[in-house]
Amino acid sequence: MKRAFVTIMFFLAMAVITTSAFAGEYRLGAGDAVAINVWGEPDLNIQAAIRPDGVITMPGVGEVAAAEKTPNELQKELVDKLKTLVRNPIVTVTVLAFRNNSVVVHGQGVEPKVVPLDGRTTLLQLLSSIAPGNMADLKGAYVMRDDKKVVEGFEELFLRGETSRDIVLEPGDRIFIPYREDRFVFVLGAVQAPQAIPFYEGVTILEAILQAGGFGKYADENDTVIIRKVAGKTSTIKVKGEDLIKRGDLEQNVNLVAGDYVIVREGLF
Repeated sequence: MKRAFVTIMFFLAMAVITTSAFAGEYRLGAGDAVAINVWGEPDLNIQAAIRPDGVITMPGVGEVAAAEKTPNELQKELVDKLKTLVRNPIVTVTVLAFRNNSVVVHGQGVEPKVVPLDGRTTLLQLLSSIAPGNMADLKGAYVMRDDKKVVEGFEELFLRGETSRDIVLEPGDRIFIPYREDRFVFVLGAVQAPQAIPFYEGVTILEAILQAGGFGKYADENDTVIIRKVAGKTSTIKVKGEDLIKRGDLEQNVNLVAGDYVIVREGLF
């Protein structure tokens, strides 16, 4: 009797440990593989992958919705369902393989990728693993969860170590990291290859346009403007690109500053 009591207590402890490790942190999804064990009932023990419809099939119970539940929630539901078959059922749910446990990292300031979560993963741990460079705009970065921003701005966390802004990531989170506009100039409009060009000291409008492939076929070269923001105010600088290119008017070859937008307009034909 004493040995049986110890054995029962052991399995109860295992059930708590197995499920609580994931409780509140991981929700099952299609493709995840689980092992379900019912103590003393080997015919009810199964290993199964959650189907695309989010369901598993359990002997004696039939179909059970598993997707979007934590292992702990699934265990409690199985206990309730098995009470008609087994007296005081003791159930353990173990996740054997994760297929639904990933987050998406995207944005111009980082290499886009899908990152599997290895157990409990925080935002700081993720940022440390992807190591965003100095072109990444950490101030403008954010985490999206269920179409809501749950964290905005990573600079204090990643660069200054303010861990009060750290969070535990959940499967399906999207981490968006844009690039820093103050590290680029942007060449848009009627050029061959509109693009963002990394800023360097002394870059001129001519160099920027040439890096963007030069003027396009339908460009009105003398209708080129630089849009510049200074202290929150926007100014427009007009540039006669045709006079610069074809007549060598170096007064038109304006030095750019980081964050400038060079816009080449199309002509009317």
